[in-house]
Amino acid sequence: MRFAALFAAASLAISGVAGTPFTARDASTSDSDSTVSVNVNAVLGSDLSAANFYGAPYPPWHPRGNPGWYFGDHGYLYPHLPCLEGLLCAILRLLPLNFLHCPVKPPPKPPVNDGFTPTFRNLTGATQAGDYLTFGLVDTVAQCKAMCKEVQNCKFVNTYHDVNGKGGSTQLTCSLFSSCHDASDAINKGGQSQPDGSINYIRDSDGYCRK
Repeated sequence: MRFAALFAAASLAISGVAGTPFTARDASTSDSDSTVSVNVNAVLGSDLSAANFYGAPYPPWHPRGNPGWYFGDHGYLYPHLPCLEGLLCAILRLLPLNFLHCPVKPPPKPPVNDGFTPTFRNLTGATQAGDYLTFGLVDTVAQCKAMCKEVQNCKFVNTYHDVNGKGGSTQLTCSLFSSCHDASDAINKGGQSQPDGSINYIRDSDGYCRK
């Protein structure tokens, strides 16, 4: 009952979070008492289901849009986001595919033929489209591509720097979509007022279609 016990303990420790109960079973035993029903969102501390756009229900061009997760090597910089590493990844692996799963971190120099084709590069606008799936923060383009491979129906990634936006992050924004897009859809130019009075803008926007 290793993970079943972990789920139960986490559910008791975190209160006041709404969510859908999920039945978790420890595959290492056939005992009937090895199955427990828990509040998944309470365990995760966030709703990382597809129904909630994997933690980012508002897209990046929406005034209320905030990253739903962080995937990279500097999780300590983002204590307010679910960082896809360690114990959290072990828990997510127990959940069905309609929850976010942690990808394998790509090597420092990923292969040129990585399964993605560039559709635009170095624009000052980010993709804005109705087939939005989720968005978060990453350190590299390769990490964003790795995220796409773990999100159902993901066919396109858009990475860019949201200067002055989204909490002032210096990391890349990683937006995922279910259809491929070209430069004609890179219409999110920023222009949103921030709490400190600054205006955000987009730079280094790249798009990649998954083969």
